[in-house]
Amino acid sequence: MTNQTDKILSDQASSKQASSEQPSALGEYSLATITFWLAFGTFVIGCSEFAAMGLLPYFAEDFGITENVAGHAISAYAIGVVVGAPLITIFFSRLARRTMLISLMVFYAGGNLLTALAWSEWTMNIARFIAGLPHGAYFGIAMLFAADIAGKNKRAQAVSNVILGLAIANIIGVPSISGIGQMFGWRTGFFIISAFALVTALMVWKTAPYRGPNPDAKPLTELKALKNKDVLLVLLMGAIGFGGMFSVYSYFSASYLNTTSSPEWGISATLLIYGIGVTLGNIIAGRYSEGRLLTSAITFQVLLGLSAAAYAASMGNPYLMAASLFFIGIGGGMVVPLQTRLMDVAGEAQTLAGAMNHAAFNTANALGPWLAGMTLSAGYGYTSTGWVGLALAGGGVLVWLAIVMTARNTQVQTATVSG
Repeated sequence: MTNQTDKILSDQASSKQASSEQPSALGEYSLATITFWLAFGTFVIGCSEFAAMGLLPYFAEDFGITENVAGHAISAYAIGVVVGAPLITIFFSRLARRTMLISLMVFYAGGNLLTALAWSEWTMNIARFIAGLPHGAYFGIAMLFAADIAGKNKRAQAVSNVILGLAIANIIGVPSISGIGQMFGWRTGFFIISAFALVTALMVWKTAPYRGPNPDAKPLTELKALKNKDVLLVLLMGAIGFGGMFSVYSYFSASYLNTTSSPEWGISATLLIYGIGVTLGNIIAGRYSEGRLLTSAITFQVLLGLSAAAYAASMGNPYLMAASLFFIGIGGGMVVPLQTRLMDVAGEAQTLAGAMNHAAFNTANALGPWLAGMTLSAGYGYTSTGWVGLALAGGGVLVWLAIVMTARNTQVQTATVSG
């Protein structure tokens, strides 16, 4: 059933999607160079988003608050993403994409600088909210920019290449920032991230081709994406199904420190293993999702849920916890087929749909830690973070079934009209 549905969706995409993805001159720099710097931006964003989770016990101690209260900073960032993605995309849709990418990275640098300078729980939450505002818009625009250059037959690969920066952040950036935070204080990590964001802005300005503003962009047209049932179901699957990753990841450092007697450096080592899993999942999704988007999405979703359950069962054993996180990371490859699916169904609202996908994933970033924090506050222990992950993945499976049923109904209606 899923293969047939994927074929239907692929055919629908061919008829619905405008020819905005035709390749044009790249200018002085190669496609690989341009994509590298676009991906470096997602690397920077990944470092900030996930390093905040790894450093949570340290700024919680600095501010004299509990870890579940400190988790509000994680949710504040995610709320910033959800708010910023549609507003920035809609109101600045007429700007040239390169101009937007540069501006978003400069703004991101400022948000992380404010994070490094935070002096209390509330200033930390505000700073993280501000830092989250450009996140979704940058991802959406960068992926569309890359897909536009690569051509429509390589959309999933182009999306994967840009998201690869996020995956590599989990291998190199997050463990490094966590290690630096442990040695020199958590603020140092955010100072470094702020500097990297400025480097990204400079190199995108230098390498990415300038194609001028988009005079045909219409905010009301972009808003139509939020009325499209196909778009909303994909966003809902990401918002619920991906929450399991964050319910586990957000409290991993605290879980490790409180349930094992292993050395502190094991946190960075485990995050490195998780990052390898994220990268592997991203590569697999980029190579094999095109033409079988929903099959790919449900495969990653089920893997994520089962891995969260394994994490709960292995609590207190650092080796099994690391193995579970590795497979949770692979499950993160779900972002690629969902992002590509949005390109298929969004019609003329490509930019907003692309940005809202990461808003959906950061809704998951808010939902997962919030639910896991509630179970911790209720006294269910760190094992409960994994069971929350399993429950959220189950919710994602239910939404996937709704997507499949909607696609089958569309097929029947189309066949009836054609007949």
